[in-house]
Amino acid sequence: MSTHFHAIVWLDHSQAKLFHIGLTGADEVTLHPHLQTKHLHHKANVTGSGHAATDKHFLEEIAAALNDAGEILIIGPAGAKTELAKHLREKHPAIGKRVVAVEAADHPTDRQIVAYAKQHVKMAPPRVATGTAG
Repeated sequence: MSTHFHAIVWLDHSQAKLFHIGLTGADEVTLHPHLQTKHLHHKANVTGSGHAATDKHFLEEIAAALNDAGEILIIGPAGAKTELAKHLREKHPAIGKRVVAVEAADHPTDRQIVAYAKQHVKMAPPRVATGTAG
């Protein structure tokens, strides 16, 4: 299988934005969890983290969308990014080993996400014909 895409995933618990980036541009996919997330209030002296459980089906959809990616960069606020990385490494080791970094990022625009990915993977600029025959 030839992997020719770099991929960047920005996610939180309400959505995931995936960008496959190649020399011809970037393709975007936006996924949403099937389970409605709720903000849980954590009370003192109560067991539990106060966070809703991760939608495993949501993580599986993201994994499927990353199946053909080469290098994968995962960014986002809070813990969703690390949950995805852990899920990929445990449930989809072939995909998980292509995760090159997991980094914090608040809520960047789509352009900022793509620019960050291009800078991170240090993509070579497209080849330009010089007009000389050799």
